[in-house]
Amino acid sequence: MLINIRTSEANKPVVQELTRKLNLGTENYVSRIAFSYSISRNIKLSLENDLLDSKGKEYKDDILFGKHRDYYIALICQHYNLYKTDKDIGKYIKMHIDHGLGLMNKIFSDNPNYSGLDFLLENIERGIEKLEEGEVNNDAILWDEKTRKLRIKNKDSYLGLIKILVGKDFDNENIYFNLNDTSIHNNAHVAVAGNSGTGKTYFANNFLKQIVEASQSHVNFIYLDFKGLKKEDEKALKPFFEKTNAHYIDAPQTPFPLNPLSFIDNVNDKNKIMGINKFVDIITSYSNIGKNQQQTLKDATREVFAEMKNGQYPSFKQIYDKVISIEGDKATTLKEILQSLSELDLFESKVDNKNSFLNRNYYLSLSGDLPKSVRFTSVFLIINYIYNIFMNMDNAPIDDKFQGMRYVLLIDEAHVIFKEKKSQDLLEKILREIRSKGVSVVLLSQGIEEFNQPAFDFSSMCETAFLFDIKDKTNLKMMSKFLGLSERDGQKLKTSMEKIKKYQLVSNLKEYKAGELFKTN
Repeated sequence: MLINIRTSEANKPVVQELTRKLNLGTENYVSRIAFSYSISRNIKLSLENDLLDSKGKEYKDDILFGKHRDYYIALICQHYNLYKTDKDIGKYIKMHIDHGLGLMNKIFSDNPNYSGLDFLLENIERGIEKLEEGEVNNDAILWDEKTRKLRIKNKDSYLGLIKILVGKDFDNENIYFNLNDTSIHNNAHVAVAGNSGTGKTYFANNFLKQIVEASQSHVNFIYLDFKGLKKEDEKALKPFFEKTNAHYIDAPQTPFPLNPLSFIDNVNDKNKIMGINKFVDIITSYSNIGKNQQQTLKDATREVFAEMKNGQYPSFKQIYDKVISIEGDKATTLKEILQSLSELDLFESKVDNKNSFLNRNYYLSLSGDLPKSVRFTSVFLIINYIYNIFMNMDNAPIDDKFQGMRYVLLIDEAHVIFKEKKSQDLLEKILREIRSKGVSVVLLSQGIEEFNQPAFDFSSMCETAFLFDIKDKTNLKMMSKFLGLSERDGQKLKTSMEKIKKYQLVSNLKEYKAGELFKTN
C-alpha cells in the first residue's frame, strides 16, 4: 500500500517557513515533526470535519516516512484502533500533518522570539518525561556509579551462624532456629501471627535481642511500630532498649534520623525524575490526593530539587513552601499532609551520607494521635528508603553455608499497613529482592488472613512462620496455608490449636516438628 500525502494549500507556505525556522534542511522533516506533535496532543480528528484540501506540498511515500514507515502507520493504527491495511490510513496521516502544522505555526506566530531549538528541546524533554511517568512501579531505583560512590558504603555483614533459641518443648528441651543457614533455609524472612496478649510481641523482642547478641551487634534492626507505644509500654520495654542499645524514636516528639527524600539520585537526571515520581506516588497512595494536586506536588518537588546545590537534598518544609507558592492559600489535602510532615519535624532534613542510620538499632513508635495518612506515608517513606539503599549495595556474601546478614526490618501491625494493592506490591518486591542483600523481613500481624491476600500469599515468601493463639483457630485450611503444612501435618496443627495457651505456639520450623505445640523462650 503506497501512501502519498498532499498538505493543504494553506499549509504550503507554513511548511517552508517552519523548515527555515527550525533549520532542518528539507521540508519532509517538518511534516514528520508536525505529525508527531499532533498525535502527542492525544486528540482524535474526524475525517468528515477535519480533513482539509490536498492542494499543498506533496510527499512521496519513501520521502515522507524514510525508513520509519511502519512506526508512523503503527501510531495511527493505535490512536484510532485501525488495522494496518485500512484504506483510510493515508487520510489520517495527512489530517494530523495539517493539524500539527497549524498548531506549530500558531506557536511561532504568537512567540516571535521562540526558536526552533526551543521547540524541539521542550517537546523532546516532555516526551521523555511522559515515557518515564507512565506507571510508577515499585522497582528500586539503581543509581549510577557516580552517585553510588558518593552515597553508598556497603554495610558490613555477619558471616557466622545466627542461632536463635525460639522456645522449649514440653520436655524442656531447647528449640533453635538457625536463621542464616542456607542448607536449611532459603531465606531469613519470618511471619508471626497472634492475638494481642498471646506473647507475640515478647517473642519478637527476644528474637531481635538474640540476633544482636549472636551477631556481636553487626546485624542491626529497625522496629516499626505503627500503632505507637503507651507510656507504660515504653517503661516495660526499657530493658529491651538497653540490652540491644536501641534508639527509641517517639514520633513526633523526636524526628526520625534520616531524610526520606535522599533515596532519590540527584546526580543522574533520568533517575532523579524517576525518584521524584516515586516519591509523589507514595504521597498520593496514602493521602488520596487528586490528579491536579499530584501534578502540583510533582512540579513543586522538581523545582525545589533544581534549586539545590552541591548534591544537597530539600526538606519537606521547602516542598511545602513551593506548593504554597503554586497553589496559594486555599486549603487542600496535599497541603495538609505536607504541613504535618514539615511542621511536626518527623524527619531530619540533613542527609545521612555515611548510612550511619543502618548501623544503629531503632524502635520507631508512631503516635496514634497522628493523622492516619501521615502515619501511613511516614512508614512507607522509611520502608522505601531502606529498600532502595540496600538494593544499591552489593549482595551480602555467603561463607560456606551461612548467608551474610546485615539488617532486620521488623514491621508490627503489618495487617494494617499492607491493606492496599500498591503497598502489597511493594512488600512482595521487597521480600523477593532484599534477601540477597542480607536483610531479614519480620512481619507481625494479629491474624493470618492478612497474609493470604487474593493476589499474593505473603506467608509463602516468609519461609519460617510462627503461629500463636488467634481468633479463627478453627479454620484449619487457612492455618495450614499460613504455615505451609501438608494435610498430614494439618491434623497435628488442629490438635495443637485446640490446646494452645498464652505463650505457646506452633511453627513450620525445619529444626522442629511441624505443627506441634511448644512454649516460647
